[in-house]
Amino acid sequence: MATATPKPTVKMRASAQGLSHSRVDVTVRDLTFSIDEPVERHGTNTGPAPVETALAALIGCTNVIGHKCAGKLQVDIGLLSISVVCDFDRRGVTLTEEVAVPFQAIALTVTADGPATQADLNRVATEVAKYCPLSKLFRAAGSTVTETWHKA
Repeated sequence: MATATPKPTVKMRASAQGLSHSRVDVTVRDLTFSIDEPVERHGTNTGPAPVETALAALIGCTNVIGHKCAGKLQVDIGLLSISVVCDFDRRGVTLTEEVAVPFQAIALTVTADGPATQADLNRVATEVAKYCPLSKLFRAAGSTVTETWHKA
C-alpha cells in the first residue's frame, strides 16, 4: 500500500483590510481577527498590537510544537502554561532611529502540569528549540531567546 508523502513546502495565505491608521482586520482560513494599537497610542484597542501578536504567535507555536515534540519523545507533559517577557527596543516603531534587533531578549517560561520529570521537560525543550518556526525566526533575526521549562 502506498503512503502519501507530506509536501515539504506549502503556501500560507492571509489577507487584511485596514480600518484605520492603527487597526487592520486579518483573515486567515475562515477566521478574522483584529490587530490594533491601544488607546494610549491612538488605536481603538480591538486587538493586540502587531508586536504583541508576534509574541503571542511565539507562545502558540511553543505550545503546538511542544506537544508534538513531547509526543515524539513519548513524554506526558500534560497542559502547558506559557508566559513571555520581552525587552523590546521601541526606537524603530517611534521612528527615532532604525533598530537592527527590536526584540532584543525574549524569555519564555513554560510550566507543564503533566507527570513528566524535569529531565523529560529538558529533552522536550531542546527539541522545541530545534523545531519551533517562530523561535527560529526570532533567533535568526538576532533576538536572544531563552526558554525555561519546569513542572507545575
